[in-house]
This record gives sequence, structure tokens and C-alpha cells, in this order.
Amino acid sequence: MFQKLSSYIQLTKPSIMLLVLFTGGTALVVEGATLARPLDFLLILLGLYLTGGGANALNQCFERDLDAQMERTRKKRPLPLGKLTIVEAFVFSTAISIAGVLLFGLLFNWLSALIVFSTILFYSLFYTLWLKPNTPQNIVIGGIAGSMAPIIAWAAVTGSISLTPVILFLIVFFWTPPHFWALALYYKDDYKLLKMPMMPVIKGDDSTLSQMLLYSFLLFGVTLLLIFTDFGMIYFVIAVTSGAVFVWKCFVTKRLKTRKSYIGFFKYSILHLFLLFTIIIINGLTS
Repeated sequence: MFQKLSSYIQLTKPSIMLLVLFTGGTALVVEGATLARPLDFLLILLGLYLTGGGANALNQCFERDLDAQMERTRKKRPLPLGKLTIVEAFVFSTAISIAGVLLFGLLFNWLSALIVFSTILFYSLFYTLWLKPNTPQNIVIGGIAGSMAPIIAWAAVTGSISLTPVILFLIVFFWTPPHFWALALYYKDDYKLLKMPMMPVIKGDDSTLSQMLLYSFLLFGVTLLLIFTDFGMIYFVIAVTSGAVFVWKCFVTKRLKTRKSYIGFFKYSILHLFLLFTIIIINGLTS
């Protein structure tokens, strides 16, 4: 029973969902209203997990044959390991996705439900079945889905969308390509074997690294936009310092072109994003 439950949890990609909950929770802290209504705060996070986890689970249903061939997934994901059947996985994925959409619609508002429903369809169908196998820009366009948590959370509370959650969305959006392309460079041979049109396979390492550097500069600029929404000097100092390190590490990675540098940059990119959003949370709690 525990092993089956663990397999269902793995189907939701919990490490990715940690990012979704963290960025969505950040928007809730900045907006502020649910700090006095902790049950609403937790219910919105639950809704994000159900819908995001459902989209991730559907992604694994559709990509089970590819996951069975890739080094980084074949020994980790429940479908290639035979811990769940495709029927079990699909029923679970669909059920939690519907539950999450209804949670947003019935307990909060139908704007947030519509946004989250569209996000599920975009990621699980459009990205998984069309973008990923057909264009090297898949992660850029597909990154929209993974960046939506701040907008969904904000809309659930307010019934509207404003500048602050859009900037939070943009931070995650511009962070995603250099973050994921570093991993794609590290696992390039896997993608080449599967003839998957990832950026390093189609455009080569140099072009991928150049685009990573471009997005690193764009991310640096976007993080500074929060200064115009009443964020303080501490955030500015952290954003500039950590952002400069992020760009520098990307430049070094471009120069070294080693698997060690790729995975090193990938790990720092996670630290950078969590540092930024931690400072945003602290600012939201103290302002």
C-alpha cells in the first residue's frame, strides 16, 4: 500500500511541484489577504498541487515509452518501473486534475479555475504531444505552464490579475530556458538517441549556451522590475548580486563546455530562484 501511494506521488513529479508551490505561495504572501485566512492559503496550495501534479502525471502517461529509454527517468519513474499500470496512472492523473479545477472554481472563483484548466491542457497535451517532439523551442513555449503558479494563486484570491504576479511569472519564465537547457546539455546523448529535438541536439552546444546566456541577461533585467512595485533595497541588493553570479556562472559554463559545468550551473539556477523568491516572501511578510 505504501509503495503504491509513493508511486502515485512520484507520478506528480514532487520536486517540480515544490517549485510550483513555492512560487505560488510567494504570490499569496505578497498579495497578503490569505495570511489572515490560513485555510484558504493551504487550499490554494492544495489546488496548485492537484492541478500541477495532474498535468505532470498526464505528461508521464503520454511519455512512458520515452521515459523507459532515458537515463535520467527509466529507473526513477513509476510507469517505466512497472509500479503502476497505464490505466491506474491515467485515472489518477485525470481525477486529481478535475478535483483541482473544481476546488478553484467552487471555493474561490472561476477565473482561477479557467486559467488552471487551460494550463493543464497546454502542458499535458500541447506541450507534451506537439511542442516537445517537434521544435527545439519546446522548453521556451512550454515554460509558460510551469510559470503560471503566481498568476493562478493571485487570481484565486483577488479574482483578477495585476502587475506583481505577472512579474513573478516572467521571472520563472525567463529562468526556465537556461535552467533546463543546462540539464539538456548534460543529458544530450539521451535526447540524441531518442531523436528528440531539444536545443543542444538541433542547434548544437554553442548555440544553446549562447541562448542560455541571452536568457540569463533577460532574467537579470526582469528580476529588477519588482523594484517598481514597492520592493525594497534588500531585494534589490540580493537580485543584483545573485543575478550577477547567475550570469557569470552561465558565461563560465559557456566557456568550459563540460558536463560538470552544466550540472553545476543547473544546481545554482535552482538556488538562485529560491533565493529570489525567499527574499520576496520576507519582504511580503515585513512590509
